[in-house]
Amino acid sequence: MAESKAPGIMAFDIDAKAEENPEFEVITFDNSPYPDEILTYSDLVLKGRKLARTLEQNGIGRGDTFSLLMRNHPEIVIAMYAASALGAIMVPIDPRSKGDKLAYQINNSNSRGVIFSSEFMESMKEALAGLPDVATIGVVYKDEFEVAASPEYPDMQEIFQSPEAPGYIPGDHSPTDHHMIIYTSGTTGDPKGVRLPNRLPSAAMLAQLVWQYNEQDRLYTGLSLTHGNAQTVTLGPALMLGIPAVISRRFTKSRIWDICRAHGCTTFSLLGGMMMGIYSEPARPDDADNPIRLILSAGTPRPIWEAFEKRFNVQIHEWYGTVEGGFAHKPPGIGPEFSFGKPLEGLMEMKVVREDDSECEPNEIGELVSRYISGETTVEYHGNKEASESKTRGGWLRSGDMVHRDEEGWYFFDFRKGGGLRRQGDFILPEYVEAVVAENPDVTDVCVYGIPAATKAPGESDLVAAVVPAEGSAIDIKAIFDACANGLERNSVPSYIQVVPEIPKTASQKNLDRVLRDSFYPDDPNVFRFEDYH
Repeated sequence: MAESKAPGIMAFDIDAKAEENPEFEVITFDNSPYPDEILTYSDLVLKGRKLARTLEQNGIGRGDTFSLLMRNHPEIVIAMYAASALGAIMVPIDPRSKGDKLAYQINNSNSRGVIFSSEFMESMKEALAGLPDVATIGVVYKDEFEVAASPEYPDMQEIFQSPEAPGYIPGDHSPTDHHMIIYTSGTTGDPKGVRLPNRLPSAAMLAQLVWQYNEQDRLYTGLSLTHGNAQTVTLGPALMLGIPAVISRRFTKSRIWDICRAHGCTTFSLLGGMMMGIYSEPARPDDADNPIRLILSAGTPRPIWEAFEKRFNVQIHEWYGTVEGGFAHKPPGIGPEFSFGKPLEGLMEMKVVREDDSECEPNEIGELVSRYISGETTVEYHGNKEASESKTRGGWLRSGDMVHRDEEGWYFFDFRKGGGLRRQGDFILPEYVEAVVAENPDVTDVCVYGIPAATKAPGESDLVAAVVPAEGSAIDIKAIFDACANGLERNSVPSYIQVVPEIPKTASQKNLDRVLRDSFYPDDPNVFRFEDYH
């Protein structure tokens, strides 16, 4: 097949980069304590074409889907190239998925095959037991996973080295073809798969015009590459602009600064839950001694915004976006405190609306909706036409986020629709409670959520502060209750403290409070009542 040079197709764009600078080390995968893995443009093309041929041999071609389950490994990026070369659709699944949720995403996406890392061998065996028509294309084996390779589960390295899988020359297909299905977190039900075209060119545009990355930058992320943030803020700009990036297998709040120092990283991306976790780590004398010049943050907790910048000697570029669409940002030093910004002028418009779609007055809370100024605003959920149409009813993208706008057009996040906490008539922002609890040196992570109020008042909640003890520490429950009682209004003081080994997270590091709520019982030995200490 003759090679096409159609712009906007990932495989062609990477081919051009490989011709210009084949040995450029574009991505370093930080695997501490195991050796790093380096991905050059040449590696990406050669291995990507081998994998594309293997996918083709497994009956996967243009428009067909395959799923991938792993933490951040080079094979994710290689699989992206292979999907693009074929015109196939890759389904990157949150590595936390297991059981019915994992099987649902493979089945719902109509995947013909799967690629996974051997640490998830048991989870994948269980999921595939009920999906006999789904082929296992390849497995990433690592010594540290202690899973022996077997013919039933072919080794990805053998695919890359096999002469029986000659390189596949990218086909001539459209840049508007779907390239990926990314599933939402499914915090309120089954996750929905968002069908997406190649987004690397738009990521490069944001990097240049909005983030203003430069030639001296070195990017970092510990967010999962199965999530749109890591692809848009880190991977896309690195691949498209030739800016080196460092990617960890998973997010680590205790080692993030050490990783950035070791690799000379200058900027990284955070989400709100991650920032609170980093801030709750014990203060160190060298906190401000780091090479980071800029943090791109979506959802900075208001109570720690200024303190975080000061403690770590960084600037925060706040922004807002979702995998379905919508974008706003606020550069450092511009606009009012705590705003997530304004939409890009000339590209998108936003407004705040009431239930009847009438526009809210300044400072009135309503739902954020947005649309592109030119072109139709659409969202396609895989196999769910009704949800797709509902999401863009009236030509506006319905975010589900409750916000307000000031008189100058700056937007501020208030709460997730249906997720506000109210107590005795007062609206409670969990992040303010979390900030007080996080100051305790024995707490390494915290999530504040609501349970139905003991008063049975409709729409009212009692507050629970789920806390994770720092390693080797015993949490002083009374000290936490005292700090809350002294630092918060009475209605914001938690009724309960729930001590847990970890706070469950989504791929985007949002707290999964529903999991904590499901495991909460007031008489459990890990649950402590405020009234018993005051």
